[in-house]
Amino acid sequence: MKWIFALLVTAPAALAETCPPVADRSAELAGIYAELAGSQSEAEAQPLNQRLWEIWTDAPDAQAQALLDEGMRKRSGFDFLGARDVLDELVAYCPNYAEGYNQRAFANYLRQDFAAALVDLDRTLDINPRHIGALSGKALTLMGLGRQDEAQTVLRAALALNPWLGERALLIRPPGEDI
Repeated sequence: MKWIFALLVTAPAALAETCPPVADRSAELAGIYAELAGSQSEAEAQPLNQRLWEIWTDAPDAQAQALLDEGMRKRSGFDFLGARDVLDELVAYCPNYAEGYNQRAFANYLRQDFAAALVDLDRTLDINPRHIGALSGKALTLMGLGRQDEAQTVLRAALALNPWLGERALLIRPPGEDI
């Protein structure tokens, strides 16, 4: 009987702690991608790329934002395991928020846990197929796994969205192909 009472008391609180849907910013993103595709230099593309990151890292609510910020802070401080733990909380709370997975992938990539990073990058791209950071991260992760052909394909997809990515230097031109 005690457990029924506990369930009745805690269930409403648990239900209240759900992540709201991610805001639909597809029109804004489409405009940025169009500008990126037409940019003539890295300097012209840089503020557009920064704007993408501002959108991607704008979490659905204050709780998600606090978790994302804490995870990124820990990662920046080289506490990759701590970052992963906080980002685990974020993806559990907001399973449809792409950036939680992307940032956890980055922490795992820095730990050289490429297999775990790849799983999170794939989930990021399931949610947001045009996430340039996840595409370039996936290319780097595939390189870390020694899967060069796949990495080149993914890198080309990232460069199709932003031709000025720094990772473009890693592109291998097949003989006779102009990139």
